[in-house]
Amino acid sequence: MPRQTLDREIHHLQDEVLLLGSMVEQAMLNAIDALKRRDHEAAKRVYHGDEQINEKRYAIENRVLILFATQQPIAHDLRLLAAILEVITELERMGDYAKGIAKISLKIGDDDTPIPTREISRMGDLAVGMLHRALGAFIAEDVNMAYRIPQDDDQVDELYNLVYRKNLAAMIANPDIIDHTNYIMWVVHNIERMADRVTNICERTIFIATGELLEIDASDDEWDDDEDEA
Repeated sequence: MPRQTLDREIHHLQDEVLLLGSMVEQAMLNAIDALKRRDHEAAKRVYHGDEQINEKRYAIENRVLILFATQQPIAHDLRLLAAILEVITELERMGDYAKGIAKISLKIGDDDTPIPTREISRMGDLAVGMLHRALGAFIAEDVNMAYRIPQDDDQVDELYNLVYRKNLAAMIANPDIIDHTNYIMWVVHNIERMADRVTNICERTIFIATGELLEIDASDDEWDDDEDEA
C-alpha cells in the first residue's frame, strides 16, 4: 500500500474514532437528561442505542486489524494503530456507562424521591467535556493538553463525594429510600468512571507522540516542559 493510501486509511480511522466519541458523548448526555426528566422512552433509546456504539467500535477494530495484517506498520504508525484499539475499547466502556444510567432511570421509574440533578448534570458535563478535549488531543497528538485534561477529574470527584454525603444524610433521615439512593450512587459512579477512562485516552496520546507508556497521576501537577519534550 503506497504511503498516501496508508495515510488516507489512518485519517479515515481517526475520523471514525471521533464519530464514535461523539456517539458516546451524546449517549451520556441523553442518559442523564432522561434521568432528570423521568423520560422512560428517552432512557430506552439510550439503552438500545448502545448496540450502535458497539457496532461502530467493532467496525473500527476490524479495519485496524486489516491494516496490521496487510501493512505491518512500524514506529509511529504502529503506536497510533495500537492506541486506536485501546481508545475505542475505552469509548465502548463509556457507552456501557451511559447504558447503565439509562437502565437505572428505568428502574427508578416514576419514584418521586428527589434526585440531585444539579450535581449529576455538572458531573456529566465535566466528564463529557473532558472526553471531547481528550479526543481532540488524541487526534492532534497534543501532549501538553493530554497532561492537563486529567486535572479536571478532581472536580468530578468532588461532586461525587458531595452526592455521596447528601445520599448518606438522606438515608439516615429516611431508611425507606435506601434502594433509591443506591441507584443514584450507581449513576454518579458511572460518570466518575467515565472521567477516569478519559485519563487512559490521554495516556495513549502521550504514547503515540513520545513512545512512552506511563500513568498520569491526576493529583500531580508537577510536570514541566522537559516531560513534554520526552
